[in-house]
Amino acid sequence: MSLTDRFLRYVTMDTQSDHTSQTVPSTPGQQVLAARLMEELADLSIPCTCKEGVVYAHLKATDPDAGCAAGFLAHMDTAEELTGAGVKPRIIKAYDGSPIVLNDRYSMSPAEFPALSLVTGDDLIVTDGMTLLGGDDKAGVAVIMQALEEIRQEPHRELYIAFTPDEEIGRGTDHFDLAQFPAAWAWTVDGDAVNQVDWETFNAARADLQIQGLAIHPGEAKGRMINAVQIAADIAASFPADQMPAATEGRQGFWHLTGLSGTVEQARVSWIIRDHDTGAFEKRKAFVQELVADWEKKYPGCLRLTVTDQYLNMARFMPESADGTCPAVREAETAMKKLGLTPVSIPVRGGTDGAMLSARGLFTPNLGTGSWNHHGRYEFASVQKMETMKEIVKELMKGRDL
Repeated sequence: MSLTDRFLRYVTMDTQSDHTSQTVPSTPGQQVLAARLMEELADLSIPCTCKEGVVYAHLKATDPDAGCAAGFLAHMDTAEELTGAGVKPRIIKAYDGSPIVLNDRYSMSPAEFPALSLVTGDDLIVTDGMTLLGGDDKAGVAVIMQALEEIRQEPHRELYIAFTPDEEIGRGTDHFDLAQFPAAWAWTVDGDAVNQVDWETFNAARADLQIQGLAIHPGEAKGRMINAVQIAADIAASFPADQMPAATEGRQGFWHLTGLSGTVEQARVSWIIRDHDTGAFEKRKAFVQELVADWEKKYPGCLRLTVTDQYLNMARFMPESADGTCPAVREAETAMKKLGLTPVSIPVRGGTDGAMLSARGLFTPNLGTGSWNHHGRYEFASVQKMETMKEIVKELMKGRDL
């Protein structure tokens, strides 16, 4: 099976996660993909197991001088922002740089989506405009699986593999068993550009507010009605407009309103909170808590806020060797240089399972996938860039001379 065939197979499986679910994984589609991966690993004669939604695989070393054991991870779920059901991918051969028409309503061009300028001449996989594609992170899953199939015939180091559920809702490593993954370090394959080595992420938290209102006939409401959905809208409007995702970039943090729903009687509001700087991150959480506390004075007993940390900036946990470099980052950069690429590292405006694993002692920087514009209908993947990413992963799997 080719890498492209794997990717096309995986994206047609609906694995969208659901933050309101309490099951593990949060949606049944992720179990279906996990079962498929288990079958494919078994076909490759690679020992594997599935425990609490996580698929683990282990490949023993065939080169005794290849170096220490290393790990690779990708996540099976797709984002909540747009449905992942009924994905209809299509391939555009030798993309010529012109606007891409997804359907009669949606199109994309390099002027609006600059990442398209990076893949002129490549074969692109796009959606029909009605769903996301799922390159985040099924491109990573496909890259690792294809690399595993090919590396079995070549000398390689000891390898540990994991495919996690629910990364998009911050639960990807909640049930991750490090005892089944005794690697010296690992890499997530969960970014975009194939020459990126990401070792700095946001600090992240989620804020969920529940509001209990009091419904009264509007003609008799004076001094009595407590309009929960109106309070929700007013609180949401109190956040600084210049510190939202659409107004920030680089190292600038933000609050992001992700949901507001309800009626006069009950309402719910959700935000995610992000910042690279630890002190600024704590201030952002405090802003939400203080804002809600002020409204609580007006409506005592009606508001209940929960702020939950999701992950921390992995840069806090980056180890250094005797020469002052980080082995996981150095190896990734060396592998990229072998393939003629110039490695870059930028602060990630997001997070990965690697951020949480790094906090638990397994340093796990992030690599690209060859797919871009994640979490929406304008996602696309480059066949050639995914192939390049597969070769980078294979170099890291070999281990020798890195």
